[in-house]
Amino acid sequence: MTGGEIFLGWAISVALVLLSLAFLLTVARVIIGPTLPDRILALDMLVAAAIGFIAVIGIKTGYSLYLDIAIALGLVGFLATVAFARFILTRGKAEAADIISDNNKLLDTVR
Repeated sequence: MTGGEIFLGWAISVALVLLSLAFLLTVARVIIGPTLPDRILALDMLVAAAIGFIAVIGIKTGYSLYLDIAIALGLVGFLATVAFARFILTRGKAEAADIISDNNKLLDTVR
């Protein structure tokens, strides 16, 4: 076993430990929240951590197919984040319309 192989083994181990820590902290953020945008960003971070796991496993095993899987997961994660952002945007517009409606009713009662 050469020095490069030993270094690669240690680097893979450290990367997996750090990705596991990031994964656990991100799951805590998903559970704790406190707001919906926080949870959505945490889910996007979970996708990024999963891509990291797949990439490290691909390096460890030497299979290049894992790279294709990581790219596909990245695209799906991006689309999911955009969809959640649009959901928040439309929900925010609906809440703003309700607030304006309530303010108009309050003004009508004052007049």
